[in-house]
Amino acid sequence: TEERYDDLVEAVQSMQNQTERPLETIVAIDHNPILFERIAEHWSDTSDVVVIENTQERGLSGARNSGIAIAMGDVLAFLDDDAVAEPDWLAHIQAGYADPKVAGIGGKIDPKWLAGKPGWFPEEFNWVVGCTYKGMPEETAPVRNLIGANMSFRREVFETAGLFRTGMGRVDSLPVGCEETEICIRYSQKKPGQVFLYNPDAKVQHKVPGKRGSFDYFRSRCYYEGRSKAMVSKMVGSSDGLSS
Repeated sequence: TEERYDDLVEAVQSMQNQTERPLETIVAIDHNPILFERIAEHWSDTSDVVVIENTQERGLSGARNSGIAIAMGDVLAFLDDDAVAEPDWLAHIQAGYADPKVAGIGGKIDPKWLAGKPGWFPEEFNWVVGCTYKGMPEETAPVRNLIGANMSFRREVFETAGLFRTGMGRVDSLPVGCEETEICIRYSQKKPGQVFLYNPDAKVQHKVPGKRGSFDYFRSRCYYEGRSKAMVSKMVGSSDGLSS
C-alpha cells in the first residue's frame, strides 16, 4: 500500500546496510501500479535492487512467488515491507546454512509498537502482530515452521515442495495467514531428515501500528488464525497441522 511507502523504503535500505550484502534485493509490489512506479523510480539507479509486480493472484503468497520466480540466489530470505533488519541479519542467516541438513532459517522478530504496547497485551500472543512470542526458544533450535516477517529457505525447498499456496496468506488487510507454516510442513513431510532453525541472533524489528493494538484486531486475528489452522490441517493432516 502507498500508505507504507516510507516503511518499504526503510526496509529495502536495511538490506543495503547489511554487513553481508545480498546478491540482490527483490521488491515485489502487489497489484498496485502507482506504488510500483514510485518504488521503481526510487531505486532506478541501484543495480542490485529489482522492483517487480506480482504476476500471480493478489496477496502475500502471490507476491512472494513472483519474487521466487526471478531470484538468482541459492538461499532466499524474506522480509516484510514494515520490518527493518539489523545490519548482521544476513550474516547470521548465511552462517547457519553451513549445515547441509538445514533447509531454512528464521530469526527473532521484535515488535516496534508505534503507539505504545497495550498494557493488557500478553507476550505469548506476539504472533498476533507477526512477532516472536514468549515460549519460543531463546537459543538456536529446530522449529516446525518459520514466521513470515523473518525467514529464509534454500531454493531446494521450493523445487521439492512447490511454492506458497495462493489460497492462503494475507490479502490486503484481511488478517489470515499460515502459508509459511503450510509450506514448512509440506517440505518436512517430503524430506523428514531436513530441519528448519530458529536463530534469535538474526533480528528484525516489525512495526506495529496503533490499530493492531486494539482488542478488536486481536480478536479478529485470533479467529482467522483458527480458520487458517483448519485449512492447514485439511492439507497436511491434523497431527502436523496442529503440532507445536
